[in-house]
Amino acid sequence: MSSKYIVFIIALSAALISCGGGAPEVNSTNCSGAGMQAVLPTFDNEAERQAFIDKCQSMAEK
Repeated sequence: MSSKYIVFIIALSAALISCGGGAPEVNSTNCSGAGMQAVLPTFDNEAERQAFIDKCQSMAEK
């Protein structure tokens, strides 16, 4: 294998890995009852989970 091919594979892998994940978007679907049940288990820690809940509550107040 040439070194260019290896570098290409590493760069492509890094780009694909960075695409997945991230916090779910705060919108009316994700902040509904069923949406919340689906989204909340995806958070890694309680601080992120609480921040999402707070954003949903502030969106509902508007």
